[in-house]
Amino acid sequence: EVGQVIEQGRIVPLVTIAQTQLRENLHAWRTLRLPMAGGGSFALSEVADVHESNGRSKILRKGGKRLQTITFNVSGRDIPTVVSEVQGVVQKVGLSPGHYVDLGGDAMAVSQARDELLINAGMATAAVLVLLFMAMGHWRNGLITCLNLPFALIGGVIAVMFTSGWLSIGSLVGFVTLFGITLRNSIMLVSHYRHLVEEDGMPWSVETVIQGASERLPSILMTAIVTGLGLLPLVLGSGEPGREIEGPMASIIVGGLLSSTVLNLLVLPALLWRFGRFSKPNAAN
Repeated sequence: EVGQVIEQGRIVPLVTIAQTQLRENLHAWRTLRLPMAGGGSFALSEVADVHESNGRSKILRKGGKRLQTITFNVSGRDIPTVVSEVQGVVQKVGLSPGHYVDLGGDAMAVSQARDELLINAGMATAAVLVLLFMAMGHWRNGLITCLNLPFALIGGVIAVMFTSGWLSIGSLVGFVTLFGITLRNSIMLVSHYRHLVEEDGMPWSVETVIQGASERLPSILMTAIVTGLGLLPLVLGSGEPGREIEGPMASIIVGGLLSSTVLNLLVLPALLWRFGRFSKPNAAN
């Protein structure tokens, strides 16, 4: 550094870089003569200890600014909580003017992906609910159909408790997929009840409820069994590297299918019998 330049109130160091032949010759540095302000010159070795040492292997820049990267891995904890703690610690660190801290990497990617997933899932859920209430024939039937979602939530939450213990992107994807599968099973059951009453002319009675659940039992069980067996290898190897997304997703789907399948065949028919509305054509509700 041989001087300073002031630009818009900011001090910029003026640095001189030696030729390649000089930079590669340590003896040349020692014998390098520098001019003095009052005249004459002196050798660099007379005022400095010239020797080789380890330094920066590379200097990073981003957007025209110097960048110093600090990285760390998170193990045994969820990323959002760790990021919140890091932000609290960084705010207490006094930085010189012109320096600031910017968090990036997986933390910001996970946060952005989570927000986008929740927004898209919310929009899809609203559209599905509108179509569901239109197809069920009565608002009560559509509302009871949606009760299968909490049935799936029970098993999904238990799966989270016994695996990672927190919600990750894979967990959220698993819940979205699980809700779609369980809602399909409940729609199959309700639509079959409508067929028995409206098409086959059966009265809406306990016998009809039992018959409808019995006839839909094989299809609902096959959906759960095939899905569970297909995801079982991911569940067993969820702790292996590279399965940070698939492992929690598969665990939640399998756990949610266990609870939703049982409750869908036992509790949902009882709720439909008590609160559902099925009637023959041209008959009053």
